Amino acid sequence: MYGEMMQYYGLVKDLDKADYFETEAFKSVLHSLEAAVMSGGIITLTGIVGVGKTRVIRHFQDGLKKNNQVVVAKSLATDKRRVNINTLYAALFADLPTPKDFKVPTQAEIRERKLQELIRKINKPIAFFIDGAHDLHWRTLIALKQLIETIEDAKGILTIIMVGHPKLGNDLNKPTMEEIGARAKLFSLDSWGQQKQKYIEWVLTHCSKPKTAIHDIVTPDAINLLAERLITPLQICHYLTLALIKGATTGTKPVDVEIIEAVLSPDLNTLEPKLARHGY
Repeated sequence: MYGEMMQYYGLVKDLDKADYFETEAFKSVLHSLEAAVMSGGIITLTGIVGVGKTRVIRHFQDGLKKNNQVVVAKSLATDKRRVNINTLYAALFADLPTPKDFKVPTQAEIRERKLQELIRKINKPIAFFIDGAHDLHWRTLIALKQLIETIEDAKGILTIIMVGHPKLGNDLNKPTMEEIGARAKLFSLDSWGQQKQKYIEWVLTHCSKPKTAIHDIVTPDAINLLAERLITPLQICHYLTLALIKGATTGTKPVDVEIIEAVLSPDLNTLEPKLARHGY
């Protein structure tokens, strides 16, 4: 039924495959991040599940690479609960410009000295991104502070940008994590507020055939209801897709309020989903 739905409403790609949608709030956060990256230290960027953290941070990384004033590195390891400082050193070395035959030393003292030597040669600030950082062990967080100090000893600048659920910011605000939290610059991607309706219209426009009238796909009242009841782009794309599938099944064009009401979960904003959305 999915293929029939795409054809029925004139869609050319999945709703969650639309390009980057920038709100004024996101633009403000990225501007602040850009300034913070040049001064080094620890940055945390938090936001609820589905708000668009990963997409925003990819957009930010692309901008840094294009400007070519900062070396961009990132950790690709997916199981952050098992990631330790050795894993992060390997990720950092992997993205720094090194000789072809370079091997990361296994002995910590030699490894740190090789890193300092490399930092002096690069002579550029480094932005090191860690997504899913809410799952990092507290010992790893403390070791990241020591990594920054190692690079500062070589007159280099390292900014570690940790991206994660609101849990990350809450954990760093605990008195037991003062060693890291008091040194970190905290940024948050909040919910989209009045931008949700614009996002729905934008995503329909970018995922449909050229010159398609979006209100021939979804009525204005249905768009307003989605914007009122839903919080994040992830939710919007999910429930809008369900509504389009149901609409195609019943031969309803455009999708109306009745279809939206039928697909929305009645316990969408109860306590358990809210906790999950905030990463608990």
